[in-house]
Amino acid sequence: MTRATPSVRRAVRLPAKSAWRVTVGSPQRRTSILFAVVVVIALILGLRCVYIQGLDVAGNANAALMPSTQPLPATRGTITDRNGEVLADSVPAVDITADPTIVATNGLADDSMSLADRLKADAGPGIISGVLAAYLGGDYQTYYDDLTTTKTESGTAIKYVLLAPSVVTYTNQQLTDHLNALGYVGLFREQAPVRDYPNGTLAANVVGFMTYSDALEAAGQYPWTGGEGLEYALNSTLAGTDGQEIYETSPYGEIPTGTSVVKAPTEGVSYQLTIDLGLQYMQDQRLAAVVKQTGARSGTAITMNVKTGEVLAMSTYPTFDPNAPGDSTAANLGNRAVRDAYEPGSVEKVLTFAAMVDQGLITPETRVIVPSQIDSGGTWIGDSWAHDTLHLTAAGVIAHSSNIGTVVLARQLPKATLVDYLHQFGLGSPTGIGLPGEASGSVPDASMSDQTRDQIAFGQGLSVTAIQEAAAVAAVANGGVYVSPTIIKSATTADGQAVAVPAPTTRRVVSEDTAKTVLAMMQGVVQLNRGSFDIDGYLTAGKSGTAQAADPTTGQYNGWVYSYVGVAPADNPTLLTYVVLDHPTSGGSGTAVAAPAVRDIMAVALPRYGVPTSTAKPADLDFEW
Repeated sequence: MTRATPSVRRAVRLPAKSAWRVTVGSPQRRTSILFAVVVVIALILGLRCVYIQGLDVAGNANAALMPSTQPLPATRGTITDRNGEVLADSVPAVDITADPTIVATNGLADDSMSLADRLKADAGPGIISGVLAAYLGGDYQTYYDDLTTTKTESGTAIKYVLLAPSVVTYTNQQLTDHLNALGYVGLFREQAPVRDYPNGTLAANVVGFMTYSDALEAAGQYPWTGGEGLEYALNSTLAGTDGQEIYETSPYGEIPTGTSVVKAPTEGVSYQLTIDLGLQYMQDQRLAAVVKQTGARSGTAITMNVKTGEVLAMSTYPTFDPNAPGDSTAANLGNRAVRDAYEPGSVEKVLTFAAMVDQGLITPETRVIVPSQIDSGGTWIGDSWAHDTLHLTAAGVIAHSSNIGTVVLARQLPKATLVDYLHQFGLGSPTGIGLPGEASGSVPDASMSDQTRDQIAFGQGLSVTAIQEAAAVAAVANGGVYVSPTIIKSATTADGQAVAVPAPTTRRVVSEDTAKTVLAMMQGVVQLNRGSFDIDGYLTAGKSGTAQAADPTTGQYNGWVYSYVGVAPADNPTLLTYVVLDHPTSGGSGTAVAAPAVRDIMAVALPRYGVPTSTAKPADLDFEW
């Protein structure tokens, strides 16, 4: 406007007043009218500026500059396996939101809009909705309704609506470029990284998943939080600390040149697990197959290093996909290896015999007369097979898995002593592995009845979790030293600084000689059941379990639990695998169905870790006398 004024003035600088006397419609007349209009507009704008800048400075500044806070979510730490394979990662993404009041005017002041501006703004919701549907999918009408609803029923302006959550960066950029080219505004982006689990169900019950928290959203915080597994247990450190940006806005959006204060987020800690993804995959597949084969309700498998306590694979079936946890039942989202307590059956005999050998009460050659049944507090205890009186050695009792023979021997062991050994083996309290929902199991105290003592000796009357029982037997394999199981190998900050993680605890439970003796007796189990747990090139030691399953609702026994624990090489114990099947409907015993699964898993694990083949001769044991 100011550039046009001089030319207008030159046009009206006539030499004499008589020149103003022009006819209607003449060029001179039109120029005079235009000049008058320009002068009036200039006066109005000048007065408006005086008012805004001189008379109502504070009021207009407050209206024009409004502080707005934008959360800056921290990037959640990654979770990887022992070899660096990603189990959980955060993919950059945004929530796309809109301010319907800005969309309504396409970001222009209502009193400054031309007819063309209004026509473009009126078409905006429809055009934007079409672009959203094209790039994001979803319903056009829903987008349109969200963009055109500018007030609540009470008349309050609606300035925020979530159009699409967790849109990945590439898609968001395409959509943004398209709307920018069309010249439409009113959409905003909030950082909202997407949690991705590239390996799906693998180790899902260990890793866990993310869940949406209404409480966090109401508090103005990033609303996604760990829902199970390590995502839940380590949530505070994985999540890091959110930052925020405080910037100046006007009624029509952020002011590009306004003041902005940024508090950077603190990125989350990343964790490396002891889990081996390759072994985990094989174990998952084998466990799923045996669960289906036996018609079991569920199954659990654990492979661990007996020397370090590191869990190399922890499987549960049925499992779930952490990318879509809502597609699974609640029962399958937790980790049965640490959550479910059960009566272990004859696998428990490994611990009973370790206590008796360590107390000097028996040797593998100890002679035992095993009747066809034995009275225990008015209840008769039998074996899994019918027999007359047998003359077995202690090695024969465990090899044949005789409940009766075990009771005869265990009655020499004081109750308090038995309870103390079981506690030292880690039963009756959580292992502290760091996974949520870990159960304690139960071990009766020394005031237990004689009948309960008899039952505990062969694995009934007490309860354990799979991780407890695996770690307890691993102590025998590890020369009598208990090493608490671990699943977290290391942790680092975003800038590569090491973060301390809990170190395993160790304690001696039985002597090294005791451990070697019991491990030799476990070799006898394999020798007597040829084909169940034989691996070419390796001496193996194992023990089966076939226990009645207690119904927690009725307190009665209903169904079975089959299990098998295997250790190899028996002459240099390195790895242990434990498989548990809950309520199988076929298969007959732990030896028949769980032992082959343990064998197949161990046959992959031993060469995978470069474990040397055995050089020692098998244990020379007598089972009868």
